[in-house]
Amino acid sequence: MGTFACDGDTLALEAAAAVRSASQAVDRLRSQGAAGRGLSAGALDVLVRLGATTDEGLSIGELARAGGVSSRNITGLVDTLERDHLVKRVQDRHDRRSVRVRITPSGRDWLESFRQPTQRAMSAVFQGFSPAELDQFRHLCLRLVENQQRIEHYLRTSPPDQSASS
Repeated sequence: MGTFACDGDTLALEAAAAVRSASQAVDRLRSQGAAGRGLSAGALDVLVRLGATTDEGLSIGELARAGGVSSRNITGLVDTLERDHLVKRVQDRHDRRSVRVRITPSGRDWLESFRQPTQRAMSAVFQGFSPAELDQFRHLCLRLVENQQRIEHYLRTSPPDQSASS
């Protein structure tokens, strides 16, 4: 890491590597749990989002924006979930040209059966952390997300650096 660090200060790089490793560990655990029940991590994310919405459901675009992925990706995940009778597509009652996705009773049952094993797994992953440490950890992770969103916004709204093309 010293190669990439300015003035030999590797602390930020080490912190980034640790966050990445921790994120991958939690994702692997989550994926194993979902895959063991027949769903990919992406499909699980869609199902969880739909489980937290009103009976109106969400559009493909809303699901894509919430998940930070393409509408095409969400369409494939919804196809899979619909095939498994966990979600259904319905006509938008406010716009007949639009379709919304709703969780089915079977989808709600699936989520409920997944809830307890997930809680046990997360308790095991965070074993030994005090409530104050978990609160601080959550706070720090959300600050990282805010910083990353601010950087993305800046990159989207700033003109390209002209000196790079000279």
